[in-house]
Amino acid sequence: METSVININKMKTSNVLKFMSAAAFLVLMSCSGEKKETTTEVEKIKVKVETVHRQEVDQLSEFTATVQANITNQIAPQSPSRITKLHVEVGDQVRAGQLLATMDETALEQARIQLQNIETEFNRIDELYKVGGASKSAWDAQKTALDVNRTALQNLVENNALVSPISGIVTARNYDSGDMYSGALPVYVVEQIRPVKLIVNVSESFFTQVKKGMEVNVRLDVYGDEEFKGYVHLVYPTIDPATRTFQVEIRLNNNDERVRPGMFARVTMNFGTVQRVVAPDQAVVKQAGSGDRYIYVYKNDGTVSYQLVQLGQRLGNRYEVVSGVEDGDKVVITGHNRLTNGMEVEVVK
Repeated sequence: METSVININKMKTSNVLKFMSAAAFLVLMSCSGEKKETTTEVEKIKVKVETVHRQEVDQLSEFTATVQANITNQIAPQSPSRITKLHVEVGDQVRAGQLLATMDETALEQARIQLQNIETEFNRIDELYKVGGASKSAWDAQKTALDVNRTALQNLVENNALVSPISGIVTARNYDSGDMYSGALPVYVVEQIRPVKLIVNVSESFFTQVKKGMEVNVRLDVYGDEEFKGYVHLVYPTIDPATRTFQVEIRLNNNDERVRPGMFARVTMNFGTVQRVVAPDQAVVKQAGSGDRYIYVYKNDGTVSYQLVQLGQRLGNRYEVVSGVEDGDKVVITGHNRLTNGMEVEVVK
């Protein structure tokens, strides 16, 4: 009897254990199923997109240059001499033909006396020659000496009174009255600043587009964003093989003389308009470690494509896109840092 009771208890215990094992298995399976379901439902990255379109874009190119005087004259005598008096100062406006400096007249007076003596001798030879008392060769020699000394005297007169050959402004004075002019530096420098000029180096790709008379805009750092109107005065006919650029001379009338030599200038040339896609700057991604630029384009299948783009000029808060994006494309403007090429995304307003 006891043996039967024991067997019944063992059977009950065995059944309980089997039931508990089955229950545990079901719980584990349930948990395993929930975990599997959680891993398959990956949340898509939310992005915002903007549709881009083609529009007319002015093809502007900017070049830098330093303002130069249209003409620069260095005023000095031909030979060393003492400066008797200086008549103008740096910053003075001078007109063409105005007296700037007077040099010592000692050599000039000597040349005048010498010329008088030669003229007297020539007159004597000339009278003798007319009556047959002097040879033709003697007359020719004396006439040559007379002409040479007259030219020398005229040259001394011009170098004794230094005048300005142009109307302009005095930009340098290197001596004081009473100094000995040595020839190392000019006495004065006079510059014509109406007009002024700028020399810019332009890429050879624009060689056929730059024309004489073409209008340009000029900004000077000293005047901020104020624009001055200039024009192409000269197009140099050769291209530098080292830099693949050619020189263009720009002129500004500068009637108010606000633009001065030495100022830093930015010259903008307009080479016409073209149809280009324009994209917001938020869409442009710079690839780390390179100068490449990319844009994520949203595709109809819900994925994004990582497109290498060539950018043109910046237009405020947008970029001209030369290649890589087409008219009507939807470009991603937020969420780039979590995206990869071909990833599925969710577009939000």
